[in-house]
Amino acid sequence: MSLKILGILPHSIGGRLTISSIFDGFFQNGHEVKIVDLLNDFSVPDKCFDFIVGYGFSAIKFNIENNLKLNTINYFSDVIETSAAGSGYDLYRESLYEDGNYSFYWDRELAKKADYKNLFYMPHFVNTDIYKNLNLEKEYDVMFAGRLDTDYRLNSFLSLLKSLPNNSFAWFAIEKHFKDAISRVSEKDKILIKNAYRGFIDNEKDMAIALNKSKIVINFNSQGISSLNYRTFQTLACQTLLISDERDELDLFNNIIPMYKSLDDLKVKIKFYLNNDNFQVTKKCYEIITSKYNSKACVKEMLEKIIN
Repeated sequence: MSLKILGILPHSIGGRLTISSIFDGFFQNGHEVKIVDLLNDFSVPDKCFDFIVGYGFSAIKFNIENNLKLNTINYFSDVIETSAAGSGYDLYRESLYEDGNYSFYWDRELAKKADYKNLFYMPHFVNTDIYKNLNLEKEYDVMFAGRLDTDYRLNSFLSLLKSLPNNSFAWFAIEKHFKDAISRVSEKDKILIKNAYRGFIDNEKDMAIALNKSKIVINFNSQGISSLNYRTFQTLACQTLLISDERDELDLFNNIIPMYKSLDDLKVKIKFYLNNDNFQVTKKCYEIITSKYNSKACVKEMLEKIIN
């Protein structure tokens, strides 16, 4: 049965990238998807849909504000009870207790504790037609994509730059977060940050290219208890080595992803993996991604949980 999906592309960049893989999964399963981009002018579609699909509370908010009275599918990769879940979290959270709203939570431990109606655990997944090995020449030794918003992240990144001066670093973030980072450091450290900053990526294809050009991607998971962020799955699908902080859900990849316990441990692991073959690790992780955490398979699983 082919479904008619109204997809809501939200304001947040992280949300736009994540939900794009979900929209792709509906396409890949033969469903019709009409996308409304909240960053651009749009009109409310008058066509009948089976579901509104969105990141965070965007689908529920759009449904209520436009009096569409449709069932919603909502993907959360932030803690639902906090402002990190997006605009309207305090106004629309009660809707998660209502029939017709189906939610998928990226964090296994939080999903176990949640008492919302029709909420299911679903880790991140990616469109492996986009995120894949592009066989590009490596330009960066170490890449990080995301905010340096906390002192821990900023100081850790600076420490890496200073400890590994002969290695090339790439940091991708929106200009606002770049300006915030350099406003919090010394004049000398500003130069290090500016040299590492490579600009902003707002689409899946360019992110896949950046990941392919990197030898190692480092991860600082910030949200949730046990979960892995979207960057984990993007990186592994590109067969690029990920070095992650300790997270319980690394067991999704049989705990073969290198983990660091401290900043010093991260430095040691970066040096080791830059000088040693890691093909077997990236190959095995890629095989797991393509078999279990691809858009087509995971959207199919989501629908099977909703439609009996």
